[in-house]
Amino acid sequence: MKQLLALMTVVSLLITVNACAQNDKSKRPSPPESTEFKVGTATIKISYSAPSVKGREIWGKLVPYGEVWRTGANEATVFETDQDVKVEGKALPKGKYALFTIPGKDEWVIIFSKNANQWGAFKYNQADDALRVTVRPGFASAFTEQLKIEGKVDGSVSIMWEKLEVIFTVSQ
Repeated sequence: MKQLLALMTVVSLLITVNACAQNDKSKRPSPPESTEFKVGTATIKISYSAPSVKGREIWGKLVPYGEVWRTGANEATVFETDQDVKVEGKALPKGKYALFTIPGKDEWVIIFSKNANQWGAFKYNQADDALRVTVRPGFASAFTEQLKIEGKVDGSVSIMWEKLEVIFTVSQ
């Protein structure tokens, strides 16, 4: 009986340690990252998981053209603003949004979904869109191994990965 109790204790401990390790998002292959910046008096925060290229062909392969992408890995990327802003000149009310994109060779659609808390883009529903804007992709000045989303003081948001850079503007 003592051996059974000891075995059950060890198994419980292993399950607990494993569950805690899985909750440590920094240990994921695509670790959590964020950028925070000001646009006028508004504070913008973007939280995402950053996958790496790892020798893979990204655009049109790993990330298909013409399909909704979570713009990162794991949970949907979150775009949060504490005040009303404009994205590419179009109004976006203050709030928390999932940031999705539809990559294309010649243009990208940037999507702000009202359903901010979701895993990936698996349950994406266009009816939840708060805003969509279209921008043109460009070549990055340098190769970016790990996805990087960067907000800048001038209000531009840059999505960089592999040899690509996509920029959209946020203003107040």
